[in-house]
Amino acid sequence: MTGNPKHGGAWLRRFHPAPDAGVRLVCFPHAGGSATFYFPVSRTLSQSTEVLAVQYPGRQDRHGEPCVSDIGELADRVVEELLSLDTKPLALFGHSMGAMVAYEVARRLEHKGIKPLRLFASGRRAPSRTRHGNVHLRDDDGLIEELKKLSGTDSRILGDPDMLRMFLPAIRSDYKAVESYRHVPGPPLDCPVVALTGDDDPHVTLDEAKAWSEHTVGGFELKVYEGGHFYLNSQAAGVMEAISAGIAESRPTGPAHVGP
Repeated sequence: MTGNPKHGGAWLRRFHPAPDAGVRLVCFPHAGGSATFYFPVSRTLSQSTEVLAVQYPGRQDRHGEPCVSDIGELADRVVEELLSLDTKPLALFGHSMGAMVAYEVARRLEHKGIKPLRLFASGRRAPSRTRHGNVHLRDDDGLIEELKKLSGTDSRILGDPDMLRMFLPAIRSDYKAVESYRHVPGPPLDCPVVALTGDDDPHVTLDEAKAWSEHTVGGFELKVYEGGHFYLNSQAAGVMEAISAGIAESRPTGPAHVGP
């Protein structure tokens, strides 16, 4: 890790400096995830892109803070932090729950006249496609069983009861946020949307991924990879290429406007 990872208050982390980058990528973690999930993304893209990872409260260095179990509130707080930064063009990437938060952030930014370069929505069905879930109401064993099915949690954590107890409140809060979210109809996004999904994801069908096209007038692309809900762990190279290509395609010409 290079430099001070905190950037833009408590909510954003920058792991690698990118002083010459004209574009910013803001990454949103999955349920139970943390900013460090995107350390490899930052390391790979930092030569051309400033990567900021969102740190939700209730985990890692924010472990002592109350969790937020509402997608809209998470989006509101992240937007506050983003508006405090310079006006460098930005793209948004979110996986699973993070895709929902990123989408709501994009809506709020566009309402304020700030159009993201692109929204990358990974491992999540379109906001208007609802499935009812009750994982957040299960006991600890039921919650742990769900984590094991998705294969997205470090096996060392799953095998350490004491460490698990530290993580479960944040995970339960995140599942509550996901399962209580209901899309509020409104204007579609102006920015392009790229939906990324695994071909064997039990939580997203191809039709549910394609339905992201209904939420933008700025262009839509669907990318399907081999794998399950956490396909991006084994398909990292392809995902990085998709992000880089998408940002390059929508990157503004001429010097970026930096400053308040």
